[in-house]
Amino acid sequence: MNTVNKLLFLLGENTELHVDKWTEEHQFLSGMKKWIGNICPSELLERTLKEAVESLMTLNQEGIFYNSFPNEILTPDYGDKWGRIANYIEINNRAIAEMSENTTKNGILSCIKILPAIPPSAKSWANCIILSQIFPNIYGDGYIKAPTEENSIYGIKLNAGYSSNIIVSDILDKMNGNEQFKAFNDLAHFHGLKTGFRTVISADQIKVVQDNGEDITFNWNNYEHLELFIQQHVELINSGFEAVFIDSAKHIGGYDMDNYTGVGALPAYEQMQYIIHEIRSRSKNTHLSFIGEKSTGDYARYENLGLTSGTGFIEPDDFEHVKNKAIEYKYSNNYSPGIEVSNDNDEGGRSYEERLKRINNSLFGYEYPSDKLASFMQMEDLFPLRYDTSTHHLMMSNPSYSTDGTPQSHWQNLFAKDDGREYNKKVSELFVHAINL
Repeated sequence: MNTVNKLLFLLGENTELHVDKWTEEHQFLSGMKKWIGNICPSELLERTLKEAVESLMTLNQEGIFYNSFPNEILTPDYGDKWGRIANYIEINNRAIAEMSENTTKNGILSCIKILPAIPPSAKSWANCIILSQIFPNIYGDGYIKAPTEENSIYGIKLNAGYSSNIIVSDILDKMNGNEQFKAFNDLAHFHGLKTGFRTVISADQIKVVQDNGEDITFNWNNYEHLELFIQQHVELINSGFEAVFIDSAKHIGGYDMDNYTGVGALPAYEQMQYIIHEIRSRSKNTHLSFIGEKSTGDYARYENLGLTSGTGFIEPDDFEHVKNKAIEYKYSNNYSPGIEVSNDNDEGGRSYEERLKRINNSLFGYEYPSDKLASFMQMEDLFPLRYDTSTHHLMMSNPSYSTDGTPQSHWQNLFAKDDGREYNKKVSELFVHAINL
């Protein structure tokens, strides 16, 4: 039994699939590519897992409806250098997890449910989902906290499995975390998406759980810690992820430390080269994409490090500037700077019109599609959040916006409503024109 059918079975769902009429009524089309738009995310998050799988099957760009999820799913093939021109869309899987009473759980199921509303990859370039949280966070993993109380995703534990916010803990004895990620990745690949995850490299933001239950601070000079870091990332790659977004990558090797806002030591330059090489080598995966946060300035430095792209200081509001940068780097096959629609430090306040303009420039700012620069978006760039929160706030804290204690109420109140729906429609219309290029 493949992991998707296993997940359905363990959650009490029938594995026989049927065409989803609701999906057909809400789909956008660009050639053979299909996805759901003009929606509020709660419409998807409130559906069952089986409905989500049936939705993805109904959207199948091959035009074939399988009555049961196929056993063999291949990632969309854009060659080994796909990450150089991809669009990366970070989804805060903790924020859309199931929140009830005092707990947060099953974020991976919410990610599956929202997949139908992510535009699939284009004819010439890939769309890639980046999950914000994989590992347990230090400050109360699995628990809701007040909006003013720190519960940062940037503080993680290694050697402790995967986050209780994300994994379906009730079935761990029958389906481990890597199998659950494999189910998510197979569904994302089936929908025509690449996938990846955010990682942390600031030593004091990483704890290592020991066999005696005590946590110790991570140390890049400890060989066992270095091996653990590599091993845990290889395991995730082996479950189907193909991209790693590296937080604080600009400062690897002590570069520009006056502007470093992380906590603790970073790996040495040669050490990070080794880490990236080993993850590629041990996973036997030649097409991995490593993306660096703010890896700007000396681009040769980041290319030689092994990175594929990075969030660069390219003016995203100026179409001609973006286009000229795409032309400038068109022959840089291994690495190029990228365009930020927004990043994980976004504290809100940007108008819908500004966001749409940045997305437009990211999708169309080039002479030829093959020249395109990578771009970086957040969940809020597709699905606007409620007025009193922001991407960064949800990275730093884990509040529930439920008014009655149910997950459904949280999902309904986390995002903007009527205006958010209209904005999502406009985003989909931009992708309609871009995806068939």
